[in-house]
Amino acid sequence: MGKMTGTSNIGQIDELQRALTETIERARVEQDDREKKKLILNIEKYNSRIDKLRSGRMISRQTRRDLIAYSFIAPNFIGFCVFTLIPIIFAFALAFMKWDGSNPVSFEGIDNFKRLWGDTFFKAAFKNTIIYCIGTVPLTMIASLALAIILNQKVFGRGIFRTLAFFPYVASLVAITSVWKLLFHPSKGPVNNILYTFFHVPQENLPQWFSGGLCVLSMILFSVWKYMGYYMVIYLAGLQGIPGELYEAAALDGAGTWNQFRYITWPQLSSTTFFVVVMLTINCFKIYDVAVMLAGGGSGELTVSATVLVYYIYQKAFIDWDLGYSSAVAMVLFVMVLLVTIIQFRGQAKKEA
Repeated sequence: MGKMTGTSNIGQIDELQRALTETIERARVEQDDREKKKLILNIEKYNSRIDKLRSGRMISRQTRRDLIAYSFIAPNFIGFCVFTLIPIIFAFALAFMKWDGSNPVSFEGIDNFKRLWGDTFFKAAFKNTIIYCIGTVPLTMIASLALAIILNQKVFGRGIFRTLAFFPYVASLVAITSVWKLLFHPSKGPVNNILYTFFHVPQENLPQWFSGGLCVLSMILFSVWKYMGYYMVIYLAGLQGIPGELYEAAALDGAGTWNQFRYITWPQLSSTTFFVVVMLTINCFKIYDVAVMLAGGGSGELTVSATVLVYYIYQKAFIDWDLGYSSAVAMVLFVMVLLVTIIQFRGQAKKEA
């Protein structure tokens, strides 16, 4: 019986070897990249099957390697499925339901999405989030790039200045928002005192930085100050990767500082800028903690002028317990981030092409 099995294996190996040789020859002359990739995959399959038959193992060497690799990935993947993927799928489904967390779930269709357009707080949160993103992304990018260019030069004490610029990012949000609120306090803050003393702004006309129309502006300025140090480090890494020979050649051709930035620095930082813009945009859409800490007051509740989408999702879900409606708002936020990210990726792809 063993002899018959061995003979059978030899016959299978010979057939696979012939098929493998034919596939290798086809791959050598194939011009289409897609077909060539398919042939290479078939070559790997034939090699795996031949190795399995020759060794007599139930599991091939490659399969064992794959299982070992998957065993390392499995804990992280299981955690991702349990804590991220399943909740996302559940949130998608819940957007079409009505549920308060205790009573039975009922199907609502698109009624939750219809409610959005008549909801004043949703419209305010949507508008504030868009304004915050439009203001924060370019200002942070410009400030961080300017800092990186300055601190990439041989400036006295640049290590200290780099640390000072990066400090707001690593500092406690509670501590720095408290300092920021003291600086911009309506009656006791130095900013308003300067406006009152030197610019003679009447006391009743002094700006209320954390209420009304100036609230989003305060959030933008605070966010630029807090996060520009982090993106400055990213730009510094990009700047240090630009070959110095390019600047030397440009200087020999008579290019000034502006032309060197325009034709060398900025194009070379294209990939870095793309990463910064994408990360900034996503983080700006997720704004929550800065809004609550700056404009939340003692209760942590935001007014219409300071409400943002993530805060509104939290409010509807865990204060009003309208979980279906909060999921609908979350889906709107998800679609916004997805569309902006796709547009940015396509724009970058066209630029590189």
